[in-house]
Amino acid sequence: MTSDILVDTARTLVGSGRGLLAMDESVPTCNRRFAEAGIPQTGEMRRRYRELLVTTPHLGACISGAILHDETIRQATGDGTPFLQVLAEAGIVPGIKVDTGAKPLALRDGETVTEGLDGLRARLQAYCAMGARFAKWRAVLAIGPHTPTACAIAVNAHALARYAALCQEAGLVPIVEPEVLMTGAHSLARCGEVTGELLSCVFEQIGRQGVQLDGLVLKANMVLPGLDQPPAGQVSAQEVADATLRCLLAIVPPALAGIVFLSGGQSAELASLRLNAINAQSTVPRARIPWTLGFSFARAIQQPALHLWQGFEANTVAAQQVLFHRAACNRAALHGAYDPGLERRRVPPFDLDALIDAPATMQAAQ
Repeated sequence: MTSDILVDTARTLVGSGRGLLAMDESVPTCNRRFAEAGIPQTGEMRRRYRELLVTTPHLGACISGAILHDETIRQATGDGTPFLQVLAEAGIVPGIKVDTGAKPLALRDGETVTEGLDGLRARLQAYCAMGARFAKWRAVLAIGPHTPTACAIAVNAHALARYAALCQEAGLVPIVEPEVLMTGAHSLARCGEVTGELLSCVFEQIGRQGVQLDGLVLKANMVLPGLDQPPAGQVSAQEVADATLRCLLAIVPPALAGIVFLSGGQSAELASLRLNAINAQSTVPRARIPWTLGFSFARAIQQPALHLWQGFEANTVAAQQVLFHRAACNRAALHGAYDPGLERRRVPPFDLDALIDAPATMQAAQ
């Protein structure tokens, strides 16, 4: 695949005024969420749930790409239509998670390194032949009194860069996801420091591997205080937006295709509120931001729909309406048009224009 096609795919993912739906949960993770919702943990129930997601009417108005798991990319609807075909017909670019998860890092108590490089070249080629057009790799680092160490940062950054180079070799746009977790009692400032250190190392390694920046997407965490911070340590959405953008502007190369934000365990409404602040309320002038900004949410889009569905066919349409509502709220947040009142607005099902007062930029993107 030529570099021009990589660039075009990256621009489709981040430059269309829409975001990504991360539906790449592993089988154990999906089963755990099913168990919490009282849903049987079987392959058929996972297939039915993913069919609910990909067949949501008009989802392509809000979602530009879907990140799939190895199980999901091979599945089909009840009538035999491959999920890849359903997504393509909806105008949604299919992608694939290719890492094999975080494993304990030797001699570093409590720290992890994401694995999956062994055999990756062949797997990427196979996924590309199946119809995937981009891939994703996630590395996770937790903040503690003495972590993350420079070693953990370095090995995860190196793996992300090697993965990105192999993706572009195979013709897939790489999404790199170096995530600083929300768990812990760290301050907003400490999260900003660690996020900056991690991103600096990631882009140093990416440069050494010769990865094409305009064919690369960063999936970034927002700069947030830890979940164990006392109430006095919590911050406003604008403070999150300011800290996040200051960190990214100091580190991330301007030539990057774009940045999509992960939700990282935030509630659905809070993720939308903070995404909106990044796009509308930050004190950082928009003219200073060189990349297109987007979102790549999993639970912050899926969770309300999953709990409404509960595995019952009779709940499918209602669950799809909730899923579309969350996707539409996050699309609105990309344009600074989200407010909490959208959560209570009664509109016709799957009607994007009725849900939000769409500015001209959104109308043009449809």
